[in-house]
Amino acid sequence: MRDVAVRVKGGMLGGAGLVVLLWAAQVRPSARLDALFATAAHLTGLLAGYGILVLLFLMARVPAVEHGVGGDRLARWHALGGRHVLLLCFGHGLLALLGYAVHEGADVLSAARGLLGYPALAAAAAGTGLLAAVGVTSARAVRRRLPHETWRGVHLAVYLAAALAFGHQLAGPDLAVAAWFWALAHALVGVLLVWYRAVVPVRQALRHALRVAEVRAEGPGVVSVVMHGRDLAGLRAEPGQFLRWRFLRRGLWYTALPFSLSAPVSGAALRITVKGLGGHSRRIRRLRPGTRVLATGPFGALTAARRTRSKVLLIAGGVGITPMRALFETLPGGPGDITLLYRAGAEEQLVLRGELEAIAAARGAGLHYLLAPSDGPYDPLAPRALTALVPDLVEHDVYLCGPPGMAEATRAALLRAGVPAGRVHGECFSF
Repeated sequence: MRDVAVRVKGGMLGGAGLVVLLWAAQVRPSARLDALFATAAHLTGLLAGYGILVLLFLMARVPAVEHGVGGDRLARWHALGGRHVLLLCFGHGLLALLGYAVHEGADVLSAARGLLGYPALAAAAAGTGLLAAVGVTSARAVRRRLPHETWRGVHLAVYLAAALAFGHQLAGPDLAVAAWFWALAHALVGVLLVWYRAVVPVRQALRHALRVAEVRAEGPGVVSVVMHGRDLAGLRAEPGQFLRWRFLRRGLWYTALPFSLSAPVSGAALRITVKGLGGHSRRIRRLRPGTRVLATGPFGALTAARRTRSKVLLIAGGVGITPMRALFETLPGGPGDITLLYRAGAEEQLVLRGELEAIAAARGAGLHYLLAPSDGPYDPLAPRALTALVPDLVEHDVYLCGPPGMAEATRAALLRAGVPAGRVHGECFSF
C-alpha cells in the first residue's frame, strides 16, 4: 500500500515536471520587463491548470488510488494541493496583469478592465473566484461552522471553475503538442470523474438493491443500521473500509454519508453503526425498514493488506470503533496476536461491547477499555501507558482510527514509544 502512495505521488510530481518542460520549450529569452512578467505568468498558469487536474483526479474515486493510498491521506493531499493551486492562480493573474500593464503603458486598473474584455479571460477570472470561495469554506475555522451539505455544495464548484478556465488554458504561446496534451489530460480526468462518480454508483445501486432491514439502538445516541441486498460479495468491501451511503428519505437523500462497516459482510446483510452526527443521527434513527439505500465504494486502505507483522494492535476512539470491530473479528492470527485498545471517556460510552468481548473470548485476543476523560490528568494512550499495556509494542503493526485530535496525539505517542512510522496505519472518518 505504501508503494501505491509513492507511485501516485511520484506520478503527480512527474506530471508537474513535464508541464515545466513544456513551458521551457516555449520560452523566448528576453530582458524586457513585460516579457519577464508574461513568461512567469505562463509558467504559473500552466502549473495552476495542471494542479486543478490533479485535484479533480484525487476527487475521482478511482478504486486503485482510493484503496492504495487511503481516503484520509487523499483528503490531506487534496487540501494541501488546493492551497498551492490557489496561490498559483492568484500569482498567474497578478503576473499577467502586471505584464499587460507594462506592455500597454497603462495603470493597473485600466489594464484589468482591458484584460477582462476578453471572454476567455473573464471566464477564467470567474473560475478563480469560485476556487477562492471553495478555499475559504474549506478553511478549518469556517468549515466547522458550515453544514456539511453547504460545504459540499460549494466544493462542487471546482468542476465549474475547471470548465470556465479550460478555454483560457488553450490560448497563449503554447506549441501545438502542448494544446493536444492539455486537451487529452482534461478528457481523461473528465472520463474518470463521470465513470466513477456517476456511472459506477448507478450501476451499484441497480445491482445490489440495498434496503434498510433494521435500525437498532446500541447505546446513548448510537444506532446500528442493518441493510439487505443482492450479491453483496460483489461490493468487495473489506473490513476497515468505508462506503458513502445515501438513504432515500426526506432529509437524507441529498447527502452521501461516509460510514465504515461495523461488521464484515455476511450473506445478504451488511451493517453500519452511527454515533453522534447531530441532525443526521436523529434522521437515521427514524429510518424505516424498506428504505432504499445507495452505497458508493468501498473506499479507504485501512485493511488487512497493510499488515506487515504477525502481531497487530488496534486502537479505537469514538466512532473509530466501527472499522476496528470488523478488523478485530477478521484479521488472521492466533491467541495473543491481536489486541484492541478502546478509548472512551466513560463506561457508558462504550459501543458494541458485548460483541467485542465475545470476539476476544473466541479468538484469545486482547481487549482493553481505556476509560478516562479527554481533558483529565491521565492519558491512557501516552507512550509509557501504551508500553505498559503492550510490552512488545514495537513488534506490532498498529491500526489507528478515531477523532482527528485523538488520532494525531496517539500517532505521536506511538512514534515516541519506538513504533516505526511505516507500521502505524490510520484512517480518519470525518466530514
